[in-house]
Order: sequence, then C-alpha cells, then structure tokens
Amino acid sequence: MRAIVLVMDSVGIGSAPDAAVYGDAGANTVAHIAEACARREADGPARVGPLHVPNLAMLGLGEACRLAGGDVPPGLETTRKEGRCGCAAEISRGKDTPSGHWELAGVPVTFDWGYFPRTVPCFPDDLIVQLCTRANLPGILCNFHASGTEIIERLGDEHVRSGKPICYTSADSVFQIAAHEQEFGLDRLYAVCAVARELLDPLNIGRVIARPFTGERSQYARTHNRRDYSVPPPGRTILDLATEAGRDVVTVGKIGDIFAHRGTGRILKGDGNEGLFDCTLEGLDTLEEGGFLFANFIDFDSIYGHRRDVGGYATALETFDHRLGELLPRLKQDDLLIITADHGCDPTWSGTDHTREQVPVLVLGGDRSREIGSRASFADVAASIARHLDIPEPASGRAF
Repeated sequence: MRAIVLVMDSVGIGSAPDAAVYGDAGANTVAHIAEACARREADGPARVGPLHVPNLAMLGLGEACRLAGGDVPPGLETTRKEGRCGCAAEISRGKDTPSGHWELAGVPVTFDWGYFPRTVPCFPDDLIVQLCTRANLPGILCNFHASGTEIIERLGDEHVRSGKPICYTSADSVFQIAAHEQEFGLDRLYAVCAVARELLDPLNIGRVIARPFTGERSQYARTHNRRDYSVPPPGRTILDLATEAGRDVVTVGKIGDIFAHRGTGRILKGDGNEGLFDCTLEGLDTLEEGGFLFANFIDFDSIYGHRRDVGGYATALETFDHRLGELLPRLKQDDLLIITADHGCDPTWSGTDHTREQVPVLVLGGDRSREIGSRASFADVAASIARHLDIPEPASGRAF
C-alpha cells in the first residue's frame, strides 16, 4: 500500500471561483489548448490534429474539466473509464507554486505574500545595496518585472561583460537571479541566491530562484540547473507526517526546493519532463510498502505556459500521457495514484503569468466507493493520502 502524487505543473482546468479577483475569469488551460488543437491551430512538426491523451482521458480528465468548466474539451471524450475523478479549487492566497503545492500537501497559505511593485526599478534600494555588498557584486541588471527568457536574451551580453547578475521578478512572490553558468559560475550563483534568501525573509518573499543559462553573443538558453530557495511551509505537511511516521519518502524534481527540503526524503532530479518521468519510474520501483512519492513535472509551466506556446504545451501533454502508459502497469493493486496540478498557466491568456484555476484530481486506487466531485480545497489530496497510508492527517483537508 503506497501513495503516488504526480503534479502536472500549471495544468489547470477552468477558472477558480475567485478568478476575477486575479484578472483570470475565463482562463482554462486544458480546454483552450484542446480547442486550439481541434481547430488545427496547434499543429507543428511534433504533433497534428486534436489533442490525443487517451490515458488521461481514461482516468477522467474530460469529466474533471466538465465539473470545473462546464464542458468536456474536444479530444477528451471517452467511453473507457478507470478510477475516479474530480476537481479542486484553491483556498490559498496567490496563484504561485509554493501556495499550490503546500495546499496539496495539507497546508494552505492563509497569509499574504510579499510582492514587488510594477515600477522601474522595483526592488528597494537598501536591499540591492546589501545584496551587492554581502555577495561582492559590482551591481545588478534589470531590476523590474520581466519574462525570464526575454531578459537573458536582452541583457545576457551585458551580464557577461559586466559580471552583474540579472535580477527580476514577476506577478509571483519571487526574486529571480539569472547568470551564466560558466562566465559567472554556477556555485557563485547559488551562493548569491542564498544571501538574497536571507535578506528577503523580512519582506515575506516566497522564493528566490537561481536561473542559470549558457550560450554566447545573444544566443542564450536556460539550463535545468535551476534551484529554488523557498521559505519552509508554516505547518506540518503530508511530507512531514509521512517522515515522522517512518515511511519511505521519495520526491522528484523541484518538490525538495518547494518544501525547503523538509521531510522530502530521497530527492531525484531529472532533465525536463522526460528525465523527471524516468526518475518517477525509478522512485516507484524502489518505493517501499507504506511509502509516499511526490513528483512535479515542470515543463508544462516553465517552457510552454509562461512562453504562451500552445502547440508545445499540447505536445508536452501528449508525451506525458504516453509515459503514463509505462507507469500504470507498475502500480500495485493497493496503491493510490493521484494526478493533479498546482495552478493554471493558460497559454492563450494575456501576459505570461500563472492563471487562477481549478485543478484536476484524477484518482486510481483507494476507496473506490467514494466519489471525488468538486473539492473546496487542494488540501483534500493530502488528507486522502494520510487516510490511505494510515498516518496522522494534516490540519486542513477532507479525505475523499
């Protein structure tokens, strides 16, 4: 009896009840991608035609979309059904990665994160002075809200010439630092981020993110050596509870960073969704009885959602679905599999930020007599894992 949670980062399925507060009323990541595919607007070298995700459809993704948004998106209709499905709304404030993951783990964010204003510059002068002094920097570049891929293309050459890291933010509670892996140094970038993390604690900034890149002469590309420096969750998560109960815990991808490496057990890292799926299969094959595996698949969000790449996002969904065909036969009869998400990032939406959406809750195993339906909180996922593994339940959430 084991529990496995796969987080398809940013795969939202329809506006959350409070989406209008965030300017996201009408956002629907999966439906808008599926509709674009049906109109042949997402065709490309890697894919053609309607969205084809038979495993996710079989697990109830189409029905989950109907519960959240009112309709089954084109390509997700199916007569073959396994497991149970539902949707969940977020009660945490914000629409960022830590809030979504912490709530999935049983600890909703009930406080307001700190954010940086949409001004130029956006960071407080004394913060930058302290960062440059303590990290021995000649200064910083950018200092405003920016798209990560665009800003390294724009300022990469100046960064290499000057030795100044590129510091920027977004609509999330985040301080991002981009630097060249060779010219600036990866270890040095991590050290600068550690200093920034300490300086930003009083401002209640959720994450400092190291954004390394390589290349030369305006031809730069971010690498998978990203590292997140998060504040720890304010309560005991399902990871803490499983660890305290002596269970085997395996975390895949950036889960370790998101939870400040608290209760995160054996951490497996991979290069993109394909590498992360390889790590997930490796972790599942070695996961002990009574153990918990928690995996994040980042490419949906970081490569396709934020870059508003509809065709790329569709291809990523289809590739993930294909890999599910390798995972499902590895499950034991008494395992619990939950496939979900942490927020939306509708690639058809304006801007490049996350979108406030409901998420799918696709369940295979567990108490098959109980329906999932529409859940009031992501924390119901953690409560259900605890019930399945017979460990203490988190303070928030209602088991399904």
